[in-house]
Amino acid sequence: MTTRADYHSNCEYNESFQDYLENDAPVIKEVAEKLLASRKTLREFEYLPAAPRPDATSVWKIVKLARRLIFPGFFEPPQIHREQNPEYSIAQTVSALYSLLSKEILASIRHDHIRYGRACVNCRQQSRLLARQFILEIPRLRQVLAADVLATKEGDPAAGSHLDQIILCYPGVLATLVYRLAHELLIRDVPFIPRIMTEQAHSTTGIDIHPGAKIGESFFIDHGTGVVIGETSIIGQRVRIYQGVTLGALSLPKDAGVSLKGHKRHPTIEDDVIIYSGATILGGETTIGARSVIGGNVWLTDSVPPDTKVFIKKPELIFINNKA
Repeated sequence: MTTRADYHSNCEYNESFQDYLENDAPVIKEVAEKLLASRKTLREFEYLPAAPRPDATSVWKIVKLARRLIFPGFFEPPQIHREQNPEYSIAQTVSALYSLLSKEILASIRHDHIRYGRACVNCRQQSRLLARQFILEIPRLRQVLAADVLATKEGDPAAGSHLDQIILCYPGVLATLVYRLAHELLIRDVPFIPRIMTEQAHSTTGIDIHPGAKIGESFFIDHGTGVVIGETSIIGQRVRIYQGVTLGALSLPKDAGVSLKGHKRHPTIEDDVIIYSGATILGGETTIGARSVIGGNVWLTDSVPPDTKVFIKKPELIFINNKA
């Protein structure tokens, strides 16, 4: 029987790694030369070391600080919330949020300017102004997200009366919170950070909401996995969406990234609409009228008038008894 020692001996286990490097030196040199040559044609895909860039870990810390202000006591160590007086605790968190956000906005603006050859004028002052505008929106966002949580409580029998469970556990609430924070930065033309926020939420929750979408109050995503809401989507008040729903664009030409930039490509969902799991609604001219219900797995590229139910005809099912 071959032992482990025999195997190691047979495959020259003890040969040094340096020997491999020496034997393969021509291959390594060839690859390095090709990569160096490609820098001439692929320059825009190369990061400029001189340019700052926002830090993804710090951006997610910004989300967590904002979440502590929106839902006080839920996302901080209990002893800290209990021992500190509310005025000091809130002021401390607001200060930390303002400081970190100013720093990351400054990195984003400077990167954008250096990357695209623009002069950076009053960047530090601009970053502080944008951070100040953002934190001034936190009290309003607290009210909006409270309405989102109540909509979840009213729309999900499994939630019961447990608001704590909804705030702490529901992925739809987290994805919506991150979207609302990111949207406030996007409409102020802060580069990079809004998309970093929503993509981190996407990775965490499985819910992909572009920060450019416009979403009304009392918004409820149930379960949520696989939900996609495109950049130019417009969603009204009290809308409920289930898992696997796509609010997307129609088939796009190859140059869509340039030719359709700034055009409305995603649907409009009016107030009090319910969209069940797996439904796909496409197109910038597609509007789902108020109080309509879109059934599961429906595929829509046409508008629907208000107070309309759209369902797929029940499919024919075939049952086969394996014992027969």
